Formats: sequence, C-alpha cells, structure tokens
Amino acid sequence: MENKRKLTVKEKASYGLGAVGKDMVYMLSASYVLYYFQDVMGVSAVAMGIILLGARVFDAFNDPIMGIIVAKTKTKMGRFRPWLLIGTLTNSVVLFLMFSCPPSLDGAGLTAYAAIFYILWGVTYTMMDIPFWSMIPAFTKGGKERENLTTLARSCSGVGSAVVMVITMVAVHALGNVFAGADAAAREIERTGFSIFSLIIAVLFSVFIIITCTNIKEKSTVDVDTATVGEMFKALFRNDQALCVVVAIVVVNCSMYITSNLAIYFFKYDFGGVDWYKSYTYFTTFGGAMQIIGMMIFYPVLRKFFNSIKIYFISLIMCMGGYAAFFIMCWSAIDNVFILFIPAFFIFAANGMLQVLVTVFLANTVDYGEVKNGRRDESVIFSMQTFVVKLASGISAFIASMTLAAFSLSSDNTEKAIDFSEGISVSQKMGLRMVMTIIPIIGLIFAYFWFKKKYILTDETVEELSRETEKLHQEKAVS
Repeated sequence: MENKRKLTVKEKASYGLGAVGKDMVYMLSASYVLYYFQDVMGVSAVAMGIILLGARVFDAFNDPIMGIIVAKTKTKMGRFRPWLLIGTLTNSVVLFLMFSCPPSLDGAGLTAYAAIFYILWGVTYTMMDIPFWSMIPAFTKGGKERENLTTLARSCSGVGSAVVMVITMVAVHALGNVFAGADAAAREIERTGFSIFSLIIAVLFSVFIIITCTNIKEKSTVDVDTATVGEMFKALFRNDQALCVVVAIVVVNCSMYITSNLAIYFFKYDFGGVDWYKSYTYFTTFGGAMQIIGMMIFYPVLRKFFNSIKIYFISLIMCMGGYAAFFIMCWSAIDNVFILFIPAFFIFAANGMLQVLVTVFLANTVDYGEVKNGRRDESVIFSMQTFVVKLASGISAFIASMTLAAFSLSSDNTEKAIDFSEGISVSQKMGLRMVMTIIPIIGLIFAYFWFKKKYILTDETVEELSRETEKLHQEKAVS
C-alpha cells in the first residue's frame, strides 16, 4: 500500500544522519587510503596505483550487480534495510582493519593486505550505498516530498564529506601523539592516529545508520530500476549527447581528482613546515567551503544572467585561471597558506558549479534520447554517472600514484618533528607542481573544446524537447 502520511521531522533527520555517516566513511577512504598505504605504511606507489585503479573499476561494475540483488530481496524488514545494516556493519569493520595494517607486514604481504582490504571496502560500501539511495521511493509519497528528502540527504552527505576532509589530519596527529606517545617516530604517530580515527568514524557510521534503520520504515513496495553494464553502454552510444556529457564528466573529474589526491603531498613535501598538516587543513577547509558556495550561491546567481552552457565555460575558465595562478605562486617562495586561498577560490568554486552542471546536462539528455531513439533511458543514464565518477577516481588515483613513484616522494624519516620538504629537490617539487596544475589545465582545455563542438542542447532546444516528450507521453496515454 502506498504511503499517505507525510514524513516526520524525526524521519527526515534520521535519514539525513545516515547520509552524514555514509559520506564520512567514503571521504576517509577516497581521500586518505593512498596516503596511508603509500606514505605511512610504505607500499610501493606503483602497486598502489594498480590497486586503486583496479579496485575502483571493479567497484563501478559491482554497482549494477548489487542493485539486482537488492531488487530480488524479500524479508520482514523489507527490501532495503537488511542490506543497509549488513553493508554498514561489515564496511565499518573493514574500514577499521584497512587503516589498522599490522606494522610487522612488509613487501608482498603489505601489498596484499592493502589490495584485499581496499577491494573488500569497496564491495561492502556498495552493499549499503545502493539500498540507501534506492529506498527513498519506499517511504516517501513522491513529488515534492521525495525531491526535498533527496536534496536534504545530498546536503547531509556534503556535510559528512566536509567534516572528514577538514579534521582528518589534525585528528590523526592529535590521536597519534596521545596513543603512540609524543616522542614516537613520525610514521608511528600517523599509523596509530589513522587506526584510532578510523575506529571513531566506523563507530559513528554504524550508530548513524542504525538510527536510520530504526526510524525509517518501508511503507510501500517499489520496483528498483537496475541496469546492467551492457545496458548502460548501449544507452550511452545510442545517445550522442549523453556520450558528450559523460566524456566531459570523466575529463573534468580526473583533472580535479588528480589535484585532490596530490594536495596532501604538496603541503608535506613542497610547502613544508613541521606543522604542514595544519596548512593542509586550512586549505581544504577553505576549498570545501568554496565548493559548497559555488553550488548553492554562485550557480543560482549566475543562472539569472547566463544559460547553463555559458556558466559551464565560465567555470572551466575560472578553474584554469586558478590552476595557472597556483602554479605561478608556487615559484614565488610563498610560506603563507592564506595566499593560496586566491587560486583555491577559483578552482573550488568553479568545481562546485561544474558538479551541478553535469547533473543538469545529463538530465537534458534524457528527453533528447527519448525523442531521438523512442526510448527513455533515465535510470540507465543516471546509473552511468556513478560509473564514470568512480572510473575517473580510479584513473586519477593511478596518475597520482605514478607521479609519487616517478619523483620518489615518500616518508622515510624516523624523527618526530621534521620539515619533510627539506629533503626534497627542486626537480621533485617542480614535477609535483606540474602534474597538479599543468595536466589538469590540459584536461580542462580538452573539456572546453569537446563540449563546445559536441553539446547542442541549448535552453531553447531543451524546452522544445520537453514539449515533444510531453506530446509523446500524451499520445501513449491516449493509445
């Protein structure tokens, strides 16, 4: 029976809390697993690159499989909550074990540990992530209520990501100093700090999702739209505009992820200082704030004056300008992190707007595909967004890992308090700076001209397509 009662504040808060915990866990893994295994534990950068690329591509293919499993589940708890609980509890355990690698391991054993637990983390995260988002239709009435809840959950996800991005390195060093001892080696402090911090995040994650499952009841039976990988690619190549947007998503996200993966190494080995992690925290805090402001303020304001395509080009130019300024500043012996806020403003604010725009552009391709091919591949196209974001993440992690290997950036020091930048040559710093800035600029230039040549869905075209699809739906209703 369809739910007729409006969601209560308690239900909304419980679902939002689950989103906070879910993305706290995701951000800890996505942003710090490379640094933890390569720089803290000593896994080969090349090995980490292969592990991260392979695991994330595997995880992207695993999503549709999990969707099918959830769709076929029938229990007294419903279809979604059993997997949400199972996935959360297993993922929490795996997260803690992943960031608690035994210090006695080395060589092949250490590499195998990293590979096994990172793959397990991806599988168990997918196990809870798919039902978390898929269950929305089962306890909402649809329409505005469903849209508002989705918006709330996405906002809460952003909060969870931002919290972990901001506090991780400060918390790791603080916890490491307490549990490993202030006189411990630098690596031991970080190793211990990551273990304790991941335990705290895992516990919070489990508690938040248990609250979600306790207060959210599935009130209706819904069909879960699932798409196989083959169906995703068929839909993509049938729709040239969807293909255009997907390529743009991969290139833009790769460009941004390369920088985010290497930022911690820049502050540790280039910007330097004994308290380098504090500068890194200030930078990521400001960047995260600018990204949110770009989404919530800059895009709506610019939309009053420009169409979405122009805002896309403005955003790309802003981003390229920010990268160029960042590269120039790196050569001017800057030792004040707040000066770097200038290029960070342009890069992160532009990225926030780009994240909104790709969703808008993908939505536009749905009507286009229906008119062109007579098929409305809505769920398939949006499943592709998750796939390509994970693919971009894997590619960028591989590039970042190869960069670390090429320029031999690794922490081999045993002292407690040390400026890691003192042992790094000018050529190593130059290589890191160029990969962080020049390669993303090249990617963004490609995205600019690719989109300019391929994307044809202007505001006028989108309105016309909307009228045509509405007419098609009316004709089908009559027949």
